[in-house]
Amino acid sequence: MVGRVLVLLAAVFWSTSGLFAKSPALAEIPVEDRAVCLTFWRAVFACLMVGIFIRRWQFDWRMVPMAACFAAMTWTFISALVHIESGLAIWLQYLAPAWVVLFSWLFFRESPDRTSRPMLLFAAVGVGVILGSQFLKLANVSAWGITSAVVSGVTFAWVVIFLRRLRNCDALLLVFFNQAVTALCLAPMALTGYVPQGIQWFYLVGFGVFQMGLPYLCFALALRRISSHEASGLGMLEPLLVPVWVYLAWGNRPDYQPPDWGTIFGGLLILSGLILQLTLQVRRTWSHTKVAT
Repeated sequence: MVGRVLVLLAAVFWSTSGLFAKSPALAEIPVEDRAVCLTFWRAVFACLMVGIFIRRWQFDWRMVPMAACFAAMTWTFISALVHIESGLAIWLQYLAPAWVVLFSWLFFRESPDRTSRPMLLFAAVGVGVILGSQFLKLANVSAWGITSAVVSGVTFAWVVIFLRRLRNCDALLLVFFNQAVTALCLAPMALTGYVPQGIQWFYLVGFGVFQMGLPYLCFALALRRISSHEASGLGMLEPLLVPVWVYLAWGNRPDYQPPDWGTIFGGLLILSGLILQLTLQVRRTWSHTKVAT
């Protein structure tokens, strides 16, 4: 249960991505520089937050592909947030649980347990409804934004798998390494492009610390206790909350883009799968406790 609570906390912090990325202050950054600028400075401030707490330094070769996937994931997701509506971006990224199941089975012969399978079914149907509702609108939606969101889901799946494989490493170190590699990869473009000003720094610090550093720390700690299938499934609370925070913060602005019926209905299906999974897991935990006592 500790692992599950940590994942849910991570999902709540992650869900503030649209709150920051869609803020009026950061929307003033030129669109051609925005994705790189946001991704770079978010990684920098996340590094600073996490780095001061690291006490044990070590290296594992699997940290390299993990960090490469993480850098690709963060850049493509921010690109998606810049170019398409936040709800669509996050739902496309959250094809990740399906990718986790597929890659875990193909490469590591790991199958999801019985409590995760109903959630995956609900998630697949929910995402299908969301994508279907967007089909007729694709001519008016950025192809780059759609592609970025899908790629972010694939790379997110690999980050989850590597974090699970590296669960014996210091969680703080893994978070720091991921953020540091991301910052180094984007530094040449970010430092020669747009320079943030004024209140933009306030949003960027919050973006790095609260939306990136803290949740990945919680998530890495959770993966020491629960499987990657279960963690990625529980993490689907995030896309349910993303449009909520955006609406509460910026819903009164004229440029606000509300989720359409397909996004809402698909999200409810995914929420139903999440609740069902949690119910089955709690029942199994209680039954095991009764047997033990």
